[in-house]
Amino acid sequence: MPAVIRRALSIVGAVAAVGAAAFAYGSLIERNAYVLRRVSVPVLPAGSRPIRVLHLSDLHMAPWQKRKQDWIRQLADLHPDLIVDTGDNLGHERGLEGIKRAFEPFAGIPGVYVWGSNDYFGPQAKNPFRYFRKSTHSKSSGALLDRPGLQTYLDSLGWKDLDNTATTLTGGGVAFELFGTDDPHRHFDRLDLVSAAIDELRADDPDWADVTLAVTHAPYQRVLNSFVTNGADVIFAGHTHGGQVAVPGYGALVTNCDIPREQVKGLSLWNHARRVAWLHVSGGLGTSIFAPVRFANRPEATLVTLTAAS
Repeated sequence: MPAVIRRALSIVGAVAAVGAAAFAYGSLIERNAYVLRRVSVPVLPAGSRPIRVLHLSDLHMAPWQKRKQDWIRQLADLHPDLIVDTGDNLGHERGLEGIKRAFEPFAGIPGVYVWGSNDYFGPQAKNPFRYFRKSTHSKSSGALLDRPGLQTYLDSLGWKDLDNTATTLTGGGVAFELFGTDDPHRHFDRLDLVSAAIDELRADDPDWADVTLAVTHAPYQRVLNSFVTNGADVIFAGHTHGGQVAVPGYGALVTNCDIPREQVKGLSLWNHARRVAWLHVSGGLGTSIFAPVRFANRPEATLVTLTAAS
């Protein structure tokens, strides 16, 4: 065999070995290396005490995922004032069993939630290269999941459903206005209904709320722009998994929606029509059971502390 061919085969073998090692690390280690991130957002009225918001997203829960469930349970020790759940809680037809075990310590803590597509439909095996297309929306659907059962359970915790509606909540001496959408990735969002609900909420006293929080699963620009137009101070979203696989020094390769890649996770500002809101996109805690890998992108929950504006 010519030397040049032997050298080429050696390089191919080395690349394959590195790829296999990276996949093994991402699947066996990093996928389970949960991390709590902490950020502060100065939006409260002067003199307000800090409000601790626990942002959970994209659990994609399966019943056997005890390690993830135990890690989520201990987040109750943070004593959050509010929990924001941005969807994709379920990852298996029996995922609600794991959700109940994970969320049990949060009973009685105020919370709000919206749906992601994987609260409706079970996961499917997909070609990973489809995420590099401009549109990643799929018309096909997996098995129907127990979303009604999930809704009943979340309601029993005392959490409020924000899917295509608006509501109010008072906590820590702060009056919150909250609104949200159903899953934009499946085009279940109805921004017209959200705007109507906001108008109705503000009809009696438009200045009642101290802070306006907006919640969605997938941070599509049409939704973020509408939220800013409707006066959101802070926007919460998930869906992206932070890209799920990232390149050190470069970041996420894909976003799975039309948000700019540099805003695929974490805290940033969203500008629209000369208005601005804080945007927090969670990298999420799970993965599809058909793509159980993360690389340079640990699974996360975030404690978002709202503080008094200076």
